[in-house]
Amino acid sequence: MDEVEVVVAHSERATLRVGDVFLKVDADQARIDVEVEAMSLAPVPTPEVLWRKPSVLAIAALPGTTLGRLGGPSTGSPAAWAAAGAAIRKLHDAPLPSRSGQAGRSIVALVAELDDECEWLVTNGVLPADLVTRNRQVAEAALRPWTAAFTHGDLQIAHVFVDGDEVTGIIDWSEAGQGDALYDLATFTLGNEEHLDDVIAGYGTDIDLDVIHGWWSLRSLLIVRWLIEHGFDPFAPGCEVDVLRSRM
Repeated sequence: MDEVEVVVAHSERATLRVGDVFLKVDADQARIDVEVEAMSLAPVPTPEVLWRKPSVLAIAALPGTTLGRLGGPSTGSPAAWAAAGAAIRKLHDAPLPSRSGQAGRSIVALVAELDDECEWLVTNGVLPADLVTRNRQVAEAALRPWTAAFTHGDLQIAHVFVDGDEVTGIIDWSEAGQGDALYDLATFTLGNEEHLDDVIAGYGTDIDLDVIHGWWSLRSLLIVRWLIEHGFDPFAPGCEVDVLRSRM
């Protein structure tokens, strides 16, 4: 009998693996609806949807392995990272979905959230004021007008599967929608700056590196409190706090 593996679990959602099937349980049915729609529209490999019921989505496992996980060793050849960049570009060039995604938040909303999180980080002594201030400055580069693209919205390296130098699939589309293409690229390379050149080579167009750095700082500042409150450790080696320290 196959064992049940808990892939990720917190108060909002959980993902379980049983053999070659992943079961995604989400308290917000709308996120499951977004995920299924996005996978049907995305011009890149995605998991097969086996069935869906209220609050639960069953998908088939993908062949290959992920390129790693934030804070852990990254894997894959330069060609594999470049192939991921090419797949991301194909997604960004696709016709736009109907809704805005996580990468599509307005500058006004981002500034308000960023100011709140920076104040909380300093007031509660979670991070030194100079670290927060410096990264708040770096984050400004990401707060600029952008042209909408079809974005994944949560493109962590753990969500991209490769077999050799070929991308076999991209998972976890619940944050997909219209958004800033560089948000996806920054999320994908967060904590893996050494692979950025390979990803950009595969992506095939000039990238404003200041914006990528801005998104690294912005995303990390916004997520520290959520990670702590949901039982994750942003202070682990190679994770969000180390990303912030790298901008000093």
